[in-house]
Amino acid sequence: MKGFRQVREAHRRELIDDYVELISDLIREVGEARQVDMAARLGVSQPTVAKMLKRLATMGLIEMIPWRGVFLTAEGEKLAQESRERHQIVENFLLVLGVSPEIARRDAEGMEHHVSEETLDAFRLFTQKHGAK
Repeated sequence: MKGFRQVREAHRRELIDDYVELISDLIREVGEARQVDMAARLGVSQPTVAKMLKRLATMGLIEMIPWRGVFLTAEGEKLAQESRERHQIVENFLLVLGVSPEIARRDAEGMEHHVSEETLDAFRLFTQKHGAK
């Protein structure tokens, strides 16, 4: 039962991480994060995005400004940065193992949410010892 709860929690965290990362990416790329753009990038409906945005706002990770879009709070920006770092650690580890860049990037997207801090530290140490490619 404990393992099941951990997987569910990791999945919840994965959704939250993916949304805050996407919001950060959209703001950086096009200057704004709009619900319609998030839905298109994630391949989900706008009501699905709206529901998650409400949740993120309640958690204090985003601020929604009418007619201007969605913005990350300081806490949301911190989470987006941490998520990016986790992704980079996993991706670098896979690259050092010899996984192709395209596959490493794609696999890291799924794995980054399901590894413990201890495992991330081991990945980081291994990558430092054996040289990131």
